[in-house]
Amino acid sequence: MSEFELEMTVNGKPIHRRAKPHQRLLDFIRDDLNLTGTKEGCGAGECGTCSVFVDGKLIKSCLMPVAKAQGVQIETIEGLAPHGSDLTTVQKAFHKTGASQCGYCIPGMVMAATSALRENPDAGIEEIKERLGGNICRCTGYTKIFEAVEIARDVIAGKLSSTVLDADGAGKSYIGNNVRRLDAPSKVAGKLRYAGDMVMPGMLHMQVLRSPHAHALVKSINTSAAEALPGVACVVTAADVPGEDGFGVFVHDQPVMADDRVRYVGEAVAAVAADDVLTAKRALELIELEYEEIPAVFDVEEAMKKGAPVIHDYAAGNLVKHIPIRKGDIEKGFAEADLIVEQAYDTQPVEHAYLEPEAGIAFVDHDDVVTVISPSQNITHHRHMLAKIINKPINKVRFIMSPVGGGFGGKEDMIYQGILALATMKAGQPVRLVFTREESIISTAKRHPAQIKYKMGIKNDGRITAVSFEMISDGGAYGLSTEGVMRKAAILSCGPYDIPNVQIDTYGVYTNNTPSGAFRTFGAMQSQFATESHMDICAEKLGLDPFEFRRINMMRDGAVTHTMQTLGSVSIGRVLDAAEKASRWEKGPVGVRGSERKDVGGDDTRPPCTLGARFRKEEKNGRQEVA
Repeated sequence: MSEFELEMTVNGKPIHRRAKPHQRLLDFIRDDLNLTGTKEGCGAGECGTCSVFVDGKLIKSCLMPVAKAQGVQIETIEGLAPHGSDLTTVQKAFHKTGASQCGYCIPGMVMAATSALRENPDAGIEEIKERLGGNICRCTGYTKIFEAVEIARDVIAGKLSSTVLDADGAGKSYIGNNVRRLDAPSKVAGKLRYAGDMVMPGMLHMQVLRSPHAHALVKSINTSAAEALPGVACVVTAADVPGEDGFGVFVHDQPVMADDRVRYVGEAVAAVAADDVLTAKRALELIELEYEEIPAVFDVEEAMKKGAPVIHDYAAGNLVKHIPIRKGDIEKGFAEADLIVEQAYDTQPVEHAYLEPEAGIAFVDHDDVVTVISPSQNITHHRHMLAKIINKPINKVRFIMSPVGGGFGGKEDMIYQGILALATMKAGQPVRLVFTREESIISTAKRHPAQIKYKMGIKNDGRITAVSFEMISDGGAYGLSTEGVMRKAAILSCGPYDIPNVQIDTYGVYTNNTPSGAFRTFGAMQSQFATESHMDICAEKLGLDPFEFRRINMMRDGAVTHTMQTLGSVSIGRVLDAAEKASRWEKGPVGVRGSERKDVGGDDTRPPCTLGARFRKEEKNGRQEVA
């Protein structure tokens, strides 16, 4: 189907262009009109980053075929405050409250807020929340966003002076004062360009061929038909790597693209750089690949068994890393306990879901410096790894960190930058890659899922005598940050509690699942979920208030941790006091607040704990053991 004539008005200007039938309104706005303030986050109408006004109504431009925009009036984020004019009241309010963090969702959020106040200038907070409900933010927690809309509403209505939007003075110190973010104006106006917004003359577009198998040998790969397709500049595979093929954070065990074997569904096998995305996609279909599936393993306990499929030949028993920590005499500690409580805890893999999908652009400059622009959270490490991969001296490799539209640790890994570098070196032209949301989910690292076994010995007075902590985490197909996550989980496993006898073991294990990597809290979330849940269960079993149980065991000034660090000023006591007060906690051994709280009775009358754990009591050697 051929191109067609399209007429519309965009931000007050008449537009007459030829459009392609497959384009969405979002594609036309971004690619043809270069109005990149309108973002793509999901491509499914869920996140709201692509919000624009069509004939005055807020719509998701990723859901609207461009053909339906014939003759309409369109307003984008750039049209709210045209070049040379002042920011709108809504945009100024977003700046004032610090509503923008990574900023990727903010243009769409500003459009939704503007729509809310246009539809109802007197909107209350619940209506504001409802009207912004189609827009997602992964950074802020929404509080500052809602606050900004309320301030804008009151300024527009004259209930607040516009001076409230003026810059706040920091005084003699920035600490403790409201200081404006320097990059906020460009974010609220949609002017800040992320990697996927950037273009260069002669730029090619990349698409990546990914494995449909979790574990398979790559028997053959034929790219000749793809290379012969008009519009294709180059096809790259592992055979194009001139240097040492391997990257990672702690161990460089992941190839830029799979060579002789694929280890998870979604692993890159080949990539095409072409004149446009559609041509690159067609070329992927022409690549001939022959796989031989081999046994895979997806469960960490199965992966650790003798005879399990081996993910990496050098990893004994598929073990990535084991971190053991010992303090005191664990057997003596349990022998001194009046009560022993054992419980298992599981956590799941978690997608980072940053609003900006992975993207990057690479080129070779006039001095033969291979340059990669991407939202990398670790550009120095990436630069050193890429220099070895492409066999160039470090002064011939450059990484530029583009604005990061949310990362949370997920953009710490060099998943695609090496592919871009190989392609631009081979094609001699700039190359850009922008992930779809589906591609981001299937191919990039997640939070480590964990299986935790927790055993705690306690005296009747509430004093903890011993803790045994074992955590087995699924590192997925490659090492990435697994070693560091296991180390941090072991260090933080017992929480801020002074425990004399400790036995800790954390294991990271290879499987054929999607790789696991860095995610904010970096191992602490998994271990602290188990520790704090266990503390609540033990307090309930002892008939102690959970705050008091924690105070009995909390570290104090001069405490020595299980990693043998002597602490100076310890604040956990103040934290507990503040949390108890702020939560309006009603003291009691069960800890259910208000009218729902019941007195502690026997096992049959005791309210279930929040985990719904089932307990089994046995008398052993004079101690009560709970499992």
